[in-house]
Amino acid sequence: MKFNSTPIGGVIVIEPMVFSDERGFFMETWRAAEFAEAGIDADFDQDNHSRSARGVLRGLHYQLPNPQGKLARVAAGAVFDVVVDLRRSSPTFGRWYGLEMSAENRLILWAPPGVAHGFLTLSDHADFLYKCSGLYSRADERALRWDDPTVAIDWPLEPGARPILSAKDAVAPPLAEAALFP
Repeated sequence: MKFNSTPIGGVIVIEPMVFSDERGFFMETWRAAEFAEAGIDADFDQDNHSRSARGVLRGLHYQLPNPQGKLARVAAGAVFDVVVDLRRSSPTFGRWYGLEMSAENRLILWAPPGVAHGFLTLSDHADFLYKCSGLYSRADERALRWDDPTVAIDWPLEPGARPILSAKDAVAPPLAEAALFP
């Protein structure tokens, strides 16, 4: 596997080795020792799988005070995946990083605790799979406004288009009002 750093500290894009032949393909998506050597030393407590239609934006989600790290990939379709650094002590606090992830490019993203995470579905549907360090806690769930002008994420939306949001995501606070990490 190839581990690529990003402009946000601790956020890593992983390019797995893919073995293809006439039958299809095989790839590893997690190997504890190799990931630990690359700086991702996580114990995973929960696996999630979501399916979203084109134009659905899920996020930007995080948990406080019991944060989760997320190891995410796309099994079908394509998404624009985004993280926002919410660690006040980080030199990249308030900055975002995004990339297209798809079943075709097979990229994997590590979003460490301390960042908000979300994605916009670019294909007719997308199956998004992610492992979580730490269990989901309704009491700890938080969201950051997807279109906060101070963060200024460049979502790949058609001009004038609005994403499909959950009721919770539609009223998420901007960065200036969000609960933050130290």
